[in-house]
Amino acid sequence: MNKNYYAVLMAGGVGSRFWPVSTVEFPKQFHDMLGCGSTLLQKTFSRLAQLIPAENILILTNEKYNDIVLQQLPEVGQEQVLLEPAMRNTAPCILYAALKIKKQNPDAVMVVAPSDHWIEDEQAFAQNLKTCFDFCAQENALLTLGIQPTFPNTGFGYIEFDKQDTNPIKKVNQFREKPDYETAKSFLASGNFLWNGGIFIWSVQAISEAFEAFQPVMYGQFMQGWPSYNTAEEPAFIANHYALADNVSIDYAVMEAAPNVYVLPATFDWNDLGTWGSLHEKLDKDDQNNAVVNAKVLLQNTSSNIISTAKDKIVVIDGLHDFIVVDKDNVLLIYPKSKEQEIKGIVAQLKG
Repeated sequence: MNKNYYAVLMAGGVGSRFWPVSTVEFPKQFHDMLGCGSTLLQKTFSRLAQLIPAENILILTNEKYNDIVLQQLPEVGQEQVLLEPAMRNTAPCILYAALKIKKQNPDAVMVVAPSDHWIEDEQAFAQNLKTCFDFCAQENALLTLGIQPTFPNTGFGYIEFDKQDTNPIKKVNQFREKPDYETAKSFLASGNFLWNGGIFIWSVQAISEAFEAFQPVMYGQFMQGWPSYNTAEEPAFIANHYALADNVSIDYAVMEAAPNVYVLPATFDWNDLGTWGSLHEKLDKDDQNNAVVNAKVLLQNTSSNIISTAKDKIVVIDGLHDFIVVDKDNVLLIYPKSKEQEIKGIVAQLKG
């Protein structure tokens, strides 16, 4: 394995659209959402470890999840778990990890990957990632893996690349916000739009220079900690300074501004498992398109639902179509799949 390859797994999200299974105390990345015997975090780690030395894989998470990460990944040492003392979106945590890696290995190339995505063709993923690493080791480039769209999804951002570029890795024209349905249809028809899957690859040198150019204040804040990175003083610096950083995404902070952004259209299957509906797509279904997790069911005149309960709970349903039915501890959720994006707001109302 190449000692210059590093990975940063982002595992700090709450996944509130998967409530009530995903909670602030135990978010979705720590669950075995598809019943395959491994949690999403464990699957992502093992997928990256096929190409990257295990000791070079860092996990970025909120400090409250430290013990869960170490329990689920016994091969990881505490020094590989980077703890965020405050929620600050993706730009600050990526800069922190990049500088920490750069101090250890200035020749490093790194991938930043969410810990809660589902990829079945792991060989194709490894091949795509190797292509990206090779490119970024030679070029001053900020690279992302774009996902081939399969339908006009309005829940993802899109990447528009140069139609005239015949290279496998293509120059990005611009990032596009989540579109309405008609706009999404036009994106697919034009043929040079990809879903933004949030997987990024670059050298530590390239991303450091990008932050210095486009986020000089944040770069200066984190560079104050340079002497402490990878030492016993690092946790104290992060505890005292991390929350001062702007709450901003890597897309907005760097990718939308930088001139040296490229995309590789991915050849692997991908699902962001962002909602119950996206989980429904990945699960086995009966002949009426119902997906069942753990429950024992008796279903009549019932179609296109996802039903998730504790193991072997008996569920009887008649006349229900396109619903999410989730029974978890002291919560029962029965909600239309068409309104699944609103579950996040329901969680906020219950808190209030």
